[in-house]
Amino acid sequence: MALNHTYDARLLQQETTVGAGVQILLLALLGSAIGMGPAGWLTGLAFALATWAVLTRAVLRSRLRSFGLANRVTLGRATLVGGVTALVADSFESSPPITLFVGLTAVALILDGVDGKVARHTGTSSALGARFDMEVDAFLILVLSVYVSMSLGPWVLLIGAMRYVFVAAARAMPWLNGELPPSTARKTVAALQGVVLLVAGAGILPQAVTLGAVALALGSLVWSFGRDIGWLWRTNARTA
Repeated sequence: MALNHTYDARLLQQETTVGAGVQILLLALLGSAIGMGPAGWLTGLAFALATWAVLTRAVLRSRLRSFGLANRVTLGRATLVGGVTALVADSFESSPPITLFVGLTAVALILDGVDGKVARHTGTSSALGARFDMEVDAFLILVLSVYVSMSLGPWVLLIGAMRYVFVAAARAMPWLNGELPPSTARKTVAALQGVVLLVAGAGILPQAVTLGAVALALGSLVWSFGRDIGWLWRTNARTA
């Protein structure tokens, strides 16, 4: 049994290491294509290292028998998010090619609906896979909000920061860690954030329309978090 566990652990480590290698390859391609500066390189490499370290620790602790196709799709999305992160960091020095920025982001958003379906279809759904998917989504929204905030103002950062503020608050108020019921509205609002921020970042709409759309997205997110927090509060009060 020990030998089998060691063998599985090595396979899992190989998966995450290959993911880090692909991330570095993408950064090299971006660097050669647009002449990415130090900020983009350092941020992209930091993302690759952090993803490798956190994911490797998580998969080993989860004792998965195999990494799974769904997690590979999510890892591919994480690689694209790493590329977007590097482009946004580089944008503080020079604007990235908008087609490249939109292309990477759009594929990452589209694939968001693929990994879950693959996991359900192959019967490989897991708590790790769901958490990995959620963290990749949250970080992409954070990065996009940073990019859009440079043109619309720092208030846009509330979109990317809200989930992390919720997680921080849950450390002080454990009742926020309760399990929420499935909600189509919550999923729709979450998906809306990425689409609206991508359109805003692409700069294809008039400034006033873009401002209104991002404000609407933020408002819907506040409503969604408020509704969930209210539900958790009521549930916690009944079971206390």
